[in-house]
Amino acid sequence: MKTRLVIPVLAAACVSLLGCDRVPTAARSPGGPSFITNGTLDGNAHPAVVLIIMDIAGTPAFRCSGTIIAPKVVLTAGHCAGEPGEFSGLRIFNEADVQDDPTYPNPGGPNTIEATAWHAHPLFTESAFFLHDVGVVLLSKAVKLSAGQYGKLPTQDQLDALKPSSATTFTAVGYGLQEINPAHVEAVRIRMFAEPHLIQINGGIVGDFSLLLSNNASTGGTCFGDSGGPNYVGSSNVIGGVTSFGLNGTCGGTGGVFRMDRKNVLDFVGQFLK
Repeated sequence: MKTRLVIPVLAAACVSLLGCDRVPTAARSPGGPSFITNGTLDGNAHPAVVLIIMDIAGTPAFRCSGTIIAPKVVLTAGHCAGEPGEFSGLRIFNEADVQDDPTYPNPGGPNTIEATAWHAHPLFTESAFFLHDVGVVLLSKAVKLSAGQYGKLPTQDQLDALKPSSATTFTAVGYGLQEINPAHVEAVRIRMFAEPHLIQINGGIVGDFSLLLSNNASTGGTCFGDSGGPNYVGSSNVIGGVTSFGLNGTCGGTGGVFRMDRKNVLDFVGQFLK
């Protein structure tokens, strides 16, 4: 979700955007709960995962997470790319830049990479963000990683073979809140990962477009600021989905992930990889 001071909530579905966690850039991200909770410091394990800053009228307003899937292409949530004209600028920071760049979260720093364009799925709307919650960010400068470090898209309908089980795990990575409760919020700009398991697929509240993953002290999960970050299938570099929504304001219980394996999603993202 992207982080901001106000957390938008879809009352009808009791869903909050994790990627649209709109929290101040120092402690906010777009969406609903979007930070890795009960997770582990990532170190150099997932260098393709970056922090995204979104500007409104030239001022840093939100933060999300994303995955570099090609040298100049970052995959994220649709609510992190926004509706046309919503954001005036976007830029990314990698792990070292987030920790060491004194210009964060502002543009023009020596290590930041500005975006040249950003696009949400053509059917994306903020009012029903969870239906088409995928976006891409196009960078002004290439990020060079080894071939196996870039995020990889799944094949069409690849996730349909998965069954809800504690053995069906994902690796969620992001820059979201580490802890949130009515009295305490812990938000450090650092990349973390968790290993939630699959709770719901192809039915229930997620339909055929999203997944529900666990979000508890045993498995960890996502929260505000993790929006748009990857949920890798198992320990692979295949992105099963991007962190999308939560069902409450404390990032507990379960986390919603928008699937990448549907044809309309693969077609949308694929056009930027040609």
